[in-house]
Amino acid sequence: MKTIKGPGLFLAQFAGDEAPFNSFDAITKWAADIGYKGVQVPTWDARLIDLKQAAESKGYCDDLAGQARDNGVVITELSTHLQGQLVAVHPAYDEGFDGFAAPQVRGNPKARQEWAVDQVKLALTASKHLGLNAMASFSGALAWPYLYPWPQRPAGLVETAFDELARRWKPILDHAEDCGVDICYEIHPGEDLHDGITYEMFLERTGNHARACMLYDPSHYILQCLDYLDNIDIYKDRIRMFHVKDAEFNPTGRQGVYGGFQSWVNRAGRFRSLGDGQVDFGAVFSKMTANDFDGWAVVEWECALKHPEDGAREGAEFVKHHIIRVTEKAFDDFATGGTDEAANRRMLGI
Repeated sequence: MKTIKGPGLFLAQFAGDEAPFNSFDAITKWAADIGYKGVQVPTWDARLIDLKQAAESKGYCDDLAGQARDNGVVITELSTHLQGQLVAVHPAYDEGFDGFAAPQVRGNPKARQEWAVDQVKLALTASKHLGLNAMASFSGALAWPYLYPWPQRPAGLVETAFDELARRWKPILDHAEDCGVDICYEIHPGEDLHDGITYEMFLERTGNHARACMLYDPSHYILQCLDYLDNIDIYKDRIRMFHVKDAEFNPTGRQGVYGGFQSWVNRAGRFRSLGDGQVDFGAVFSKMTANDFDGWAVVEWECALKHPEDGAREGAEFVKHHIIRVTEKAFDDFATGGTDEAANRRMLGI
């Protein structure tokens, strides 16, 4: 067994125009000061990283990593959630997702998709330059508008969508292989890869690509009423990243999983700061440790109620408390009597 690394912090929800959140130097100092040992970096935020330069220059990456170390943290992974989303966008979401893209490709779905593919590849190359072995992303979605089978889905519709999704991602996955970096898809509503079954459908179509891995985040499973502990055992060989995020699901006679178009505060299912929701993190960390997960436990703060800085500060302590330093000996070693094969045979009467 291996001890999980952490705590790490995903910086996406904290980056902003005010200090200390407006530069990589300042935000990494802040993260270290409140107890974090690592940071996960959103590659779409130019305040924190110049992605093109990171892909073109290992020296730039060495300087960025050195700055982080000087400030007391390491870079755990890069994230391409927003760019990955744009690898596959159903036309119904064109305007909704256009803001994720660079201004010059907005309003042009073909150019936007090509830009997104290039962005994800740049981040994989940058990950290699940083000496990282995993990168976070979303899969994007073509079939999501047809999630609920009404009207009845035409035969082959979903299969065609997943065939196309795999076709778009296969060259990116091959580039990931060249870079020695796993793409860890966050299994997330709004993506075609939103649960275990859909992940398997995609994986099969990529030829079980070795780099098509998972980012495990139990909060998204709480809101789907999915067994988030069983999921760890099922996909333990593919889970290569871990977001520590809490959630709660409190259905009423008025609303359930779909939320009745309500705001996050008023939904039956909502994200919470660590320890304020319903995820059994003692069991989660135990299973992840027993399954030899040796990556980072990265806090992703998303809460409908609590201030982000309070959530971040509390989250560092929460993860520290839950990381299990693995034992190097069995608890009952003191009682061993020593034996040999002859003794074993005598004990069995053979």
